[in-house]
Amino acid sequence: MFFFKKRQVASIELFNTKGREKQVFEPLKEGQMKMYSCGPTVYDYVHIGNLRAYLLSDIVRRTFEYAGYKVLQVMNFTDFGHLTSDEDEGEDKMMKALRREGKELTMENMFALATTYIDAYQKDREAMNILKPHIMPRASEHVRGQMAYVETLLHKDYAYKTSDGVYFDTEKFPEYGVLGGSASEEHSRVGVSSEKKNPRDFAVWKFNNEMGWDAPWGKGFPGWHVECTAMSTHYLGRTFDVHTGGIDNVPIHHNNEIAQAEAANEKPYVRYWLHNEHVSVDSRRIGKSEGNAITLKQFSDRGISAIAYRYWLLTGHYRQKVNFTWEAVEAAQTALKRAQKLFVDLKGSGKPDAGYQEKFREVIYDDLNTPEAIAVLWELLKDESVPSGIKRATILDFDRVLGLGFSGARVHLEAEKVTVSSEAPEGIQNLLKEREEARVAKDFARADELRVSIAEHGYVIEDSPEGPILRKVTGEGR
Repeated sequence: MFFFKKRQVASIELFNTKGREKQVFEPLKEGQMKMYSCGPTVYDYVHIGNLRAYLLSDIVRRTFEYAGYKVLQVMNFTDFGHLTSDEDEGEDKMMKALRREGKELTMENMFALATTYIDAYQKDREAMNILKPHIMPRASEHVRGQMAYVETLLHKDYAYKTSDGVYFDTEKFPEYGVLGGSASEEHSRVGVSSEKKNPRDFAVWKFNNEMGWDAPWGKGFPGWHVECTAMSTHYLGRTFDVHTGGIDNVPIHHNNEIAQAEAANEKPYVRYWLHNEHVSVDSRRIGKSEGNAITLKQFSDRGISAIAYRYWLLTGHYRQKVNFTWEAVEAAQTALKRAQKLFVDLKGSGKPDAGYQEKFREVIYDDLNTPEAIAVLWELLKDESVPSGIKRATILDFDRVLGLGFSGARVHLEAEKVTVSSEAPEGIQNLLKEREEARVAKDFARADELRVSIAEHGYVIEDSPEGPILRKVTGEGR
């Protein structure tokens, strides 16, 4: 149960995909902000492109809490019903994953597989310092609510039955496609069911004789789109403030959410829609289907922290496309380490500097302008006129939004538990040399094995532009 109290809040501008313009945020209830974030389909490990969407929701939440709002955040796990094509074609991704892993197609195995990847996601979320949403429902826990939506849409004649499922009739909803995007083009691709009244019509229920739930209209699964509508309105009400997600969700998934929610409830669904742009690799969109999905594990294999990736993403605006390279994120790690070292050298205490706070608020309240917020952070770090204790307090204040690890003990411990070692034993030096040879040869699996071996001997490696730095771990830090 969440109890909201009236509080002083700041004015925030957001770029609303619905309308394609910046708008001053006006909450449904004063001092409160309720938001829903599209979460992962848990059939595999999330990649760094997925993580940008979850970082967006984190920055939205942190910014509103920083501004004085009481936030209620819901993010779902899709553990069934998401087909390999967003246009209701192809195989259920969870069933495909069961086949990939050689498991029998049963509901029990599907739920167990989902749990495995939910746990993996939670570890990635923690590594990225993304706050845990207040509520994280699984779609399989809310089938009854999804069935209620299907029943309502059928009763109101917004949906019709075909041989493979129940479809929403987009002709009955004149406002369909209000978010824009290329919905007509996407829906008109090869593979559209000939039984659809309109190529844009989408499934709210798909029949499946192998697995699923029994319903009056036939055994199967709720459609992927109706999952989010049912879960978001269950926890946040039929109308709520903010919905976030990746830009790829706009033309189909989010337009579909709006149509079925507003047709069923006869109320506006979401007031502010925020979407992050893609992460590309070699100028190609990143994704499992593209064969270029990069996971956080590959970062650790290269000695790069997840927080360094967070920092790199924050140096680009969420509505800006970014092109990932290992060199770029390595440079981001170097910059972040420098900032952390400058921070831990600060002594004393004090209150945040009002002038720098005003600069920070001005940019972060302007559509979450994190690149400018990072610039303000660096301006402060280099400003020798600000007393050490006040500078330290101001950085911690900024970190309530940026989430770069200044506010926790982690930075302090990492700085205090190691000392530079120029006289490591010859055996350790040889392991370090072998690791560098593996890195140059791009044998990152071997490089990671050697890093672990070096750590077992009481040393850590910090990669820098000048080369690796070997540090001895003190007894306290270990």
